[in-house]
Amino acid sequence: MTDEWRGWQEAAETALYGDEGFYRRPEGPAGHFRTSVHASPLFASAVARLLVATAADLGTPDVDLVDLGAGRGELVTGVLAALPAEGGADLTVRAYAVEVAARPEGLDPRVEWCAKPPRGVRGLLFANEWLDNVPLPVAETDADGTDRYVEVRTSDGAERLGGPVAGADAAWLRRWWPSAGPGSRAEIGRPRDEAWADAVSTVSAGLAVAVDYIHVRGERPPYGTLTGFRAGREVRPVPDGSCDLTAHVALDACAAAAGPDAELRTQREALADLGVSGGRPPLSLASTDPAAYLRALASAGEAAELTARGGLGDFGWLSHTVSPSGARSRPSRAHSRPSGA
Repeated sequence: MTDEWRGWQEAAETALYGDEGFYRRPEGPAGHFRTSVHASPLFASAVARLLVATAADLGTPDVDLVDLGAGRGELVTGVLAALPAEGGADLTVRAYAVEVAARPEGLDPRVEWCAKPPRGVRGLLFANEWLDNVPLPVAETDADGTDRYVEVRTSDGAERLGGPVAGADAAWLRRWWPSAGPGSRAEIGRPRDEAWADAVSTVSAGLAVAVDYIHVRGERPPYGTLTGFRAGREVRPVPDGSCDLTAHVALDACAAAAGPDAELRTQREALADLGVSGGRPPLSLASTDPAAYLRALASAGEAAELTARGGLGDFGWLSHTVSPSGARSRPSRAHSRPSGA
């Protein structure tokens, strides 16, 4: 990393995905933060049920599963393992893990590891905590009320104001994140809108789902959400490759960018529809089958974490249904940006 001033989008792109970027580190994302995938196998089981339902909607036992921003393949591995128990024993699944890092050792050989998502997908594309790592410009309103790009020094994270925000970025701010006045900040979500629209376009039939930290118009935080994570702790965001760089996602803007047939709801609501409940097992089970009671109690605790208010349950689930269009063909490689975790 060089000691120079850059816009946040360019600086984060290099810090996260460059040759020595954070997402190429050997320990992987799980070495620094915990997602729903790591919190409980119930999450992968729920996604497996979603894949089974998607196959049923398509009327085929032959489906694709794309894990976009796959980390080290934890989710796709969990889904494949859960399928037999979730009604997917008879499915033929072509599984893809999309990630910039090298293929991890010991990954299920059924999983194709790729740097870009395939196109022509018929099935389920699932992006868990991917969009929050798509780099984006940061803006701050100066004392005269002008929105200006925020520039960052790559060596230490120091910031200064740059030129006025203009063009498509300015239009995005006007529509999706109007200024709250001098000193307020915004993360310009246009690159994420484009990234998600491109991801949805790779699905020819089925479902595309993005799960992430969320805020919506009218409830945007006045000073933004940009932050860093390292070794399980939130840290000051410095684009030197030493930490994750993340910001909450304007999923409402992403939904509009990707076209019709979109649904935005909380993870709590989505997982409830997929059978994940934090309800405690009946005490009577403790006397009739103590082992089963303890297993059910542990499962309920994990489900409660996945659906908790003020926590993972408040994540947004953005779903786009893509109607079948034409004959099935094996996916081909897409030309789009690499994923994060």
